[in-house]
Amino acid sequence: MTTKDDDAGGNRTGERDLRWSKSEMMIVASARQLAGGGVCFVGIGLPNIVCNLAKRTVAPQLDLVYESGVFGAAPRRLPLSIGDPTLVSGSTAVCSMFELFAFYLQAGLVDVGFLGAAQIDRFGNINTTVIGDYERPKVRLPGSGGACEIAINAKKVFVIMRQGRRSFVEKLDFRTSPGHSGDPEHDRRRGWWGSGPTVVVTDLAEYRFDEGTGEMTLARRRSPPTWPRPLPPPRRSSG
Repeated sequence: MTTKDDDAGGNRTGERDLRWSKSEMMIVASARQLAGGGVCFVGIGLPNIVCNLAKRTVAPQLDLVYESGVFGAAPRRLPLSIGDPTLVSGSTAVCSMFELFAFYLQAGLVDVGFLGAAQIDRFGNINTTVIGDYERPKVRLPGSGGACEIAINAKKVFVIMRQGRRSFVEKLDFRTSPGHSGDPEHDRRRGWWGSGPTVVVTDLAEYRFDEGTGEMTLARRRSPPTWPRPLPPPRRSSG
């Protein structure tokens, strides 16, 4: 017999309702950060899913900006990349990358930049370039793309990433996109449009940044999803 609660979770086993995965919960929690709309510069990967979910749910007035040169994107389906043709159909404007960065982002017209990260430190500095030594890295990542400019010029920066010892680090292997310096007065003198990282959402928790120190602080722990109990071993036939 199924119940309303069972149906809500979507996935079922003979033992227990699976509910939702940690990644799904992370994406939903991130989308809720965008409630209220505004202009959002969309990063690649998970931020792309987050921003499109937000536009279809909590932020229908959200203007999606893609670094390929699309402002006010209204894709009919989830874009596969920043160059997906679905971004153009129904958009407010299509321009060159130079015009988008110079006349929108660097002019201070972007409210939120939503980024992903491979590594982050306690001040919100982000690495998306290499893991290990730069000359001989263990992993070479996609790099900055537009992330560095977004981190500097968007009024707020939201980050989504999976949390672990290798991703939350004391010292980055490479600083791709700057966060807070640890000296708020120095940060104010930099003259950037943006106020730096504001929110970090992971599969375990949500973090914000202390205004006095610029350090990441725990704002909310997320309850783990419900996992099924292991099935008992099969019984041997007595015959």
